Amino acid sequence: MNRFKADLLVLAAALIWGVAFYFQKVAMDHVGPFLFTGSRAVIAALVLAPFALRERRNGPAEPLSLFPIAIFGGLAFTAAGVLQQAGITTATVTNTSFLTALYVVLTPFLLWLIRSERPGLRVWIAAIVAFFGIWALGGGTLDGFSRGDWLVAACAIFWALYMVATSASSKAARPLQYTCYSFATVALICLPVSLLTEQPSFQSLADAAVPMLYVGILSSALTFALLSVSVQHIPAARASILLSTETLFAAAAGFLLLGERLSLIGWMGAALVFAAILLIQTEPKPQKTE
Repeated sequence: MNRFKADLLVLAAALIWGVAFYFQKVAMDHVGPFLFTGSRAVIAALVLAPFALRERRNGPAEPLSLFPIAIFGGLAFTAAGVLQQAGITTATVTNTSFLTALYVVLTPFLLWLIRSERPGLRVWIAAIVAFFGIWALGGGTLDGFSRGDWLVAACAIFWALYMVATSASSKAARPLQYTCYSFATVALICLPVSLLTEQPSFQSLADAAVPMLYVGILSSALTFALLSVSVQHIPAARASILLSTETLFAAAAGFLLLGERLSLIGWMGAALVFAAILLIQTEPKPQKTE
C-alpha cells in the first residue's frame, strides 16, 4: 500500500468518526447514555473478538499486564462515553466534536503527571489557544455553554485517560485484544447500570438500532482496523493530523443533517480549537523530567 492509499484510509476513519456524532445525538431520542454506551461496546467487542483470538493464537505469550491496562482503559472509556452521550442530548454536534477533541490537548499534561514526560513549548501554546477557542465557541462567554457542553468538556478528560491507557498497552503489541477487552469492560459496567436506572425497552432498542450499529460496527470496530492497517504505511504523527479532520466532518454533518449553525465568533473558536489540535500533533516527542 502506498502513502496516498494509507492517507485515504485514515481520512475514511476520520469521516466515520465525524458522522458518528450525528448518530450518537439521534440515538439519545430513544435510549439513555448507559444503554447506548454499553450496546456500542457489546457490538464492537463481538466484531473484534475473532480478530483478537487470531492475534492471541499467532502472537507471543500474552503479557499479564494487558488485562489491568485494558480494564483501566475500559473504565476511562465508560466515563468518557457516558458523559459524552449525556452531554450531546443538549449540546450541538458541532460543539460536541470540538469539545471532545480537547482530549488531544489534555493528554500531554496527563502524561506529564503520570510518566514525567514534560510537554514542550507547543503544548503550552496549544493549551492557551484551546482556552480562547473554548471561550469563543461559547459565543464569547463561558456562560453561553449549556449543561450538555460542560458534560462534553468533562468527557475530554476521560478520553485523555483512555489515550494514556492505550499508549501504555502498545508495549504488549496486542492492539486488537486490548481494544476487545476494553469494550467488554465497558459493556459489563454500562448494561447492568442501564437496566437499573434507564428502564430500557425492546422498542427503544429497535428505534436506536441503526445508530447503535453504525457506532458499534463502523465507528468502533472498523475504524480501528483501518487505523491498524494505515499506520503501517505512514508515520503516526501524519495519521494523527489526518484524524484531526474528524472535527471538521462532524461540523459538516451537523450543518447538513441537523441544520446547526454557529455564529461568526463560534466558528472562530472552532478554528482555534482545531489549530490547537494541530499544534499538539506536530509536537516533538516529550522528554523525561529529572
